[in-house]
Order: sequence, then structure tokens, then C-alpha cells
Amino acid sequence: MKVLGVNALFHDPSAALVIDGRTVAAAEEERFSRRKHGHRPVPFAAWELPDHAIRWCLEEAGLEPGDLDAVAYSYDCSLARPADEMGLHDPWDGLRQAYAAHAPDFLTNILPGLDRADVRFVPHHVAHAASAALASPYVAEGSDVLVLDGRGECHSHLAGTYDANGSLTTLRSQELPHSLGLVFEELTEHLGFLRANDEYKVMALASYGKPFAASGHRIEELTERIRLTGDGGFITEPIDWSALAPRLRPGEDWTADHADLAASVQLRFEEVLVELARWLRGKTGGSHLTLAGGVALNCVANTRLVERSGYENIWVQPAAGDAGTALGAALQIAADNGDVLEPMPGVALGRGWSEEEIEAALSTARVSYERPADLAATVAETLAGNGIVAWFQGRSEFGPRALGHRSLLAHPGRQENLERINDVKGREQFRPVAPMVLAQRAADIFERGPLPSPYMLFVHDVAAEWHALIPAVTHVDGTARVQTVDPAEEPLVAQMLAEFEARTGLPVVVNTSLNTAGRPMVDSPRDALECFGSAPIDLLAIGPFVVRRGGTFR
Repeated sequence: MKVLGVNALFHDPSAALVIDGRTVAAAEEERFSRRKHGHRPVPFAAWELPDHAIRWCLEEAGLEPGDLDAVAYSYDCSLARPADEMGLHDPWDGLRQAYAAHAPDFLTNILPGLDRADVRFVPHHVAHAASAALASPYVAEGSDVLVLDGRGECHSHLAGTYDANGSLTTLRSQELPHSLGLVFEELTEHLGFLRANDEYKVMALASYGKPFAASGHRIEELTERIRLTGDGGFITEPIDWSALAPRLRPGEDWTADHADLAASVQLRFEEVLVELARWLRGKTGGSHLTLAGGVALNCVANTRLVERSGYENIWVQPAAGDAGTALGAALQIAADNGDVLEPMPGVALGRGWSEEEIEAALSTARVSYERPADLAATVAETLAGNGIVAWFQGRSEFGPRALGHRSLLAHPGRQENLERINDVKGREQFRPVAPMVLAQRAADIFERGPLPSPYMLFVHDVAAEWHALIPAVTHVDGTARVQTVDPAEEPLVAQMLAEFEARTGLPVVVNTSLNTAGRPMVDSPRDALECFGSAPIDLLAIGPFVVRRGGTFR
């Protein structure tokens, strides 16, 4: 089957294409529209049809709309109830449900030749679940799956198990308004960040705080209001956040009280997630757990699951947020119709550019560029000299992590490079940056947490003897969110790392996403040139070419 998956409701509008059980393309609309997470002024913030991503997916595969067997939409409004009946305050809920109900009309409008009957609705959390279990390395044998996010039609959680035929058995789901994701969104907003966007900042801030003392009334406030029910579910009751730490306006400085609050909620989340996973494993006896939903991007909690859930293997969908539901919806429809599914072939599922297209963009921009004989060595030399490098190679990543295709790179041995990188990106100085490391060297440097870790979805302890050697990527709590690089899968990145180690003795490079604050990751050569031109970056490595800071216009 040829199945196009579409997400277009809450945020992260996206499209994905699955052909005969193989994932061939996936992209978020933000990479085309340049609106991060699809955010627009309310009420249009979430209701953006990913028309650019849809058209690109078809172009990438050489398909016309009429060639599709199905279009899978990752929400089923027939399962939803009005927000006020579920105890939620959402003034736009009626419009949102009407939008979802008319999805077949929107889709057939931008896909001429598509039969309206070929549009299939896939429940939101089923799409999340399929994006994990049916894209994982365990798809051929089946796996347990745990989904946690803000909300779907009328639930915020799904626990179940997939068999080898791609059939899901749901064992537990949590009805709204109880939602771990919505609690984290509320905390994010209380701390002065943008809800449904900046939750990862709360995770970073938590490392600077200490959880409330177990004997204090404040920890009781959290444990009573975020509690387990013992049957695979949970209760979340309203929390008076201002009683725990003063509310922050956007841009205001945080204090120790705010960091302690973030640390306390983070710890409570970890405790609840571990128990939910243990309950699921107790029901199935399974050895593989797959995760999706926005909460699954909490890499600190993911590592706690590895340590305490009892599962032998844990795999997290790299696009665990709502963008991934486009892929999951397509995979579920493919499985339901008998296709044999292949594991997700990595994250390089977005747009790529030929050498000729890149050179044409450089010529149009009239910048001086060169084609070095050894790109990896040239980049390593710049990094070893403490230069910052913008790295634009191959197809763009699907999901929020830069994994060696659209990255900013720097020397990890200079403490000041954390501040430099955050200044380049225009973001908060408490935010950490990640280490990119050769897979064969990772165990020498990083402890705790699963290895290999190619998708930067777990945290690891930096070995004590390495703290002073790679201070830029060692977070305040001694951890790092590691990306391991397999030379067989990423030969150019591996070569660059080897060249850097040959010059510095360090097999690690700073890696963070190639973007500036409030902007999506760069996707096209034009995006890369705009970012390079507006930020203090020393070298742009784009395809086989390099552009140097201070280069002349032609």
C-alpha cells in the first residue's frame, strides 16, 4: 500500500509516506513554513494543514495524489467529547473538532484525484503508539507500548501491546482531564516559558534545583495531586503553582525556588512513569517497551525507565511529539491492511539537496565558497581551532533533535563554548548542549543509560575523569544527553569526529540544532545561509562546500 499520514490538529503539523511497509519520507510543516511547531496567532495556532510537507512527500516518491491507497489522519473526532464535559477549559475546542471533521474536504482539496473515502481517521493515541511500536527495531516480533502526552480525543495516555502482525491490544487508557502532559504544560507556562513548546526548558532547569524535602508540605502537594490509581492509571488534580514558587513572566529571571519546583515535578514524573511501565510489564511479561507522546521526549525520565522499569530494551520514537503521529497513522493503516512493516530507517527522512542545487544556492547568494579536498578534515581543523561550525549534510532530520544533518558544532573542551553556542542561538544560558561521540568510544566516557544512543533520547553520566576534559557538554548535574555515531550509518560525521580526535585527543564534539531562538531548524540551503549570515558562526559546511566567515561577496 501507498499510505500518506497527516497530523494537523494540536501542533507540529506534519506528513509522512509509507510505501509497502517502508517509511520513505517524513517532514514537519515548520521546516517549510518557518513557523516553529506550526505556531500562529490564536485561534489558528494549531490548525495548519501541512500542505507543503504533503506535496513534498509525494514528490520525493514520484507519486501523484491518485496513486495513494489511503490518507491516514491522526485524530478521530467521532471519539471526542466536548472539552467542558471532560473538565477542560478550551474555548477553541468546538472549532478544533469541526476542523478535524472536515479533514477529508481539506485533504481532497489539496490532493486532487484523491477519493474522499480513502481518508481514514486513526485515533490520536493509536497513531502515537504505532509511531513507536511499528517503527521500532522490534516491529517483527511485537512490543509493549506506552503513550503519554497532553491530550487526544478524550484521553491522555495509552498502555498496550502490539503483536507481530501489527495489531494493538489496549490494556489501559487514562481519561481526561487527568493528564501528565497538561500538568507539565501548566508548569512550563508558570515558569515563564511557552506551553506546548518549551517543556524541555523545564527539564533543563530541573538540573539546577533540588526536589522538595520528603517531609515538607510542598512535596505532599505534588504526591497527592499527581498520584497513581494502582490499575495502570493516574490522577492529576489542579495544583496551586504560586504556592510552590512565584509565577514568572516571560524573560524574568528564575530563582532557586523555581529550579526546586522544576526538580520536584521532574522527580514526581519519573516516579509515576516508572510505576506505569511496571504495571504494563506486569500485565504482559514483555521484554521490549516502546514509547511515544510528548512526555517521551523527557530524556531524564527515559533513563529512569531503563534503570527501573524491568524491561530489557526501551526504544523511543525520535519524533515522539505530535509530528510523529503522521508516521504512526500511516503505519497503522498499512499494518491493518496486511503490509509487512520495516523498522524506521533512521531520522534522515526529510528534504535533501544535490551538489548542483547547493552550489546554485551559493552562487545565487554571491558568497565566496570552496570545495575542500577533505571536508571532514577541514571542519575538524576549524573545530580544533575553537571555531563554531554550521553543518548541513544529507536529508534533514524528522523530529526535534539535530543528529548530524542540521547541526551546530563546537569544541567540547572549552567551558566558554556553552555560553558561545547559547549566544549564537539566542537562548537561555542554563540550557545544555549535547555531545556527539563515536559509538565505539562512548562507553569509555559515558556511564549509566543505554548505549548506543543514536537519537539523543536518554541522559548519561559523564565519567568523573572526563568532566574537566569536555566541560562544554557536561551539564551542571554531571550528565549529558548523548548522541552516538555509527560509522556505518553516518560515515561523514564519523570521519569528522575521528579527524577531530586526531587533533585534540577528544572523540567528542558539541552538537546542537542549527537554528536560532524561536526558529525551526534550518532545512534548505537558503535557510542555512540566512542562519550563517545572521549569527557568529565561523564556517558553514554545506554539502561538499564550505563558506568561511569573512568571505567576500562575488
